[in-house]
Amino acid sequence: MPSAPRLDDTAACARLIAERLGPHLRVAAPLGLGKPHGLLNALYRLTVADRARTMTLYTALSLTRPQPRPGLEARFLGPFLERHFGAGYEDPEYALAEARHALPGNVAVHEFYLQSGALLHAPRAQRDYISQNYTHVARDLAEQDVNLLVQLVARRETPDGARYSLSSNPDLTLDFLARCKRVGKRRPLCVAVVHPDLPYLSGHAEVGADFFDLELAPPRQPPLFALPRPAVGLAEYALGLHASALVRDGGCLQIGIGALSDALVKSLLLRQQANAAWREALRVLDGTGATRALAGRIGGTTPFATGLYGASEMVMDGFMHLARAGILRRRSWDNLALERASAAGRLNPATPGGHYLRGAFFLGSRELYEWLAATEAADPDAIDMCPVSNVNQLYGDHQALAALQRRGARFFNTCMMATLLGAAVSDALEDGQVVSGVGGQYNFVAMAHELEDGRSVLLLRATRRERGEVRTNIRWNYGHTTIPRHLRDLVVTEYGVADLRGKSDSECIEAMLSICDARFLDALAAEAKAHGKLAPDFRIPEAWRRHRPECLREALAPMRRAGLVPGYPFGSDFTEVEQQLVPALGWLRERAASWRGRLALAGALVRPGRPVAGEAAALDRMHLATPRRLGERLQRRLLLAALRQATP
Repeated sequence: MPSAPRLDDTAACARLIAERLGPHLRVAAPLGLGKPHGLLNALYRLTVADRARTMTLYTALSLTRPQPRPGLEARFLGPFLERHFGAGYEDPEYALAEARHALPGNVAVHEFYLQSGALLHAPRAQRDYISQNYTHVARDLAEQDVNLLVQLVARRETPDGARYSLSSNPDLTLDFLARCKRVGKRRPLCVAVVHPDLPYLSGHAEVGADFFDLELAPPRQPPLFALPRPAVGLAEYALGLHASALVRDGGCLQIGIGALSDALVKSLLLRQQANAAWREALRVLDGTGATRALAGRIGGTTPFATGLYGASEMVMDGFMHLARAGILRRRSWDNLALERASAAGRLNPATPGGHYLRGAFFLGSRELYEWLAATEAADPDAIDMCPVSNVNQLYGDHQALAALQRRGARFFNTCMMATLLGAAVSDALEDGQVVSGVGGQYNFVAMAHELEDGRSVLLLRATRRERGEVRTNIRWNYGHTTIPRHLRDLVVTEYGVADLRGKSDSECIEAMLSICDARFLDALAAEAKAHGKLAPDFRIPEAWRRHRPECLREALAPMRRAGLVPGYPFGSDFTEVEQQLVPALGWLRERAASWRGRLALAGALVRPGRPVAGEAAALDRMHLATPRRLGERLQRRLLLAALRQATP
């Protein structure tokens, strides 16, 4: 088949698209990494410059760099952002305009998943958000008369001509175009934007030369978006240790992203590589033995002999670390006979190949992108990027195969809050403001209930800090629900695991109380009793009174001394000096959030405390070693106080 016409000028490509399609663009673009910011920005500028034009964009997860506030935050983040993202990184201009309430009236952006917290109280973004399950997006998008699809791709020359890889995002493109064909909708103009650093992945992600109508290959492309690797605290490690005992050897794994997921992955690595220390830490944390009892029934406490299979909507760094450690290695095949033979132990995996990781999109560090490319070169069958309909649901002609591939599945997702009756709050606040989106969370919870031995595991911190106050994330009730109580299953906090499946309401409440922070137990129990959902004579066991941060620190002290629970388990994108600055700036931000905190901050300014190691380097990094103006001298004193108060 002939290759698509090639262009190398982004502005010229945008003008050509506008000439072909007319003044009204209805654009579909992938979520996350696969969005071609340069071309979208060129189309956006054309539309903004001519009010006779309109542009409606359907997408999700528009990735922008953090926008630091003036002062210490800008001094810290400015150099880091330029170093981490590269001076040439290009943000999507429509997303920046949304955040500052400046999106023009002839541009509309409909996202089904927002960059977490980035567009809270951004009126246009909140009004134009579409709440959808990930697997329903392609169906609904086919009804929107989209006339343009743009996507970042990898390109490869073969003896038979050019081939493209949808790489990071086969998730919705394939499902959407297939849906358009089935329902008789006109196929949109499809434009490939080639990025030389995007990993070329074959399998379902590979398409032929005739798949796209136009190819744009600029001579220079900005760096790919790379997520900074998060810090992991002791509370997250405690949560990860409990959660890692729920994973069954030979099973299937879905993981989300963030510090809680990193803690889970690190804990799985400890279970494999330092099993004795892992068991001892779990024993000390699990005072009542509830987690270990669950592990005996549905999980495990031994290293992984068979290994795990990954089937996750998002492929993130954790899967790379699990594969390198030999944990992610159970192969799977898109062939029911082979899968049955494998499940029965009659198949030698070395003979027929197969994949050990399946995903719909990927996003992570540059190390992840390099690992994906290297794995494709060494073992092309290992990773299969495919449509989201193949990852996030069991229904369709692949149902029997999908269920067998996902045997022993553990679907790990995070949530912001949970109720005593087992509902989860993951995507929005009770006033309707959207924090992120439902994404695939409902899909995984539903699959867990459909599979014979699948389990949904929702992870959440027991508490959070809000305006300087510690608040519980386990509530009696909340005005918004992402996962309803009738789909309750396993919930994990740093204080243990609540098994809610098949439990009565009172049993569910008791299980949730057993993983609460002790500071909120009495009030929560009293509220449940007041509503008649907990027996009047229920008494809180004394063991639950130890659910406090200081007890976690005591329990994990041996692992901390042994270096098994580092602050950055997979390395840091911050320098050592910046790692000292991060908690100090966090201390300042927390104190500034309430009047009590501001009083404490004023006291720290007067008496900042004793000097700590590394102060001089920190001041130099923040360009405050020799302040000249009054504002700089105040910032210097604030920073010194924070460094001295936040350094343990």
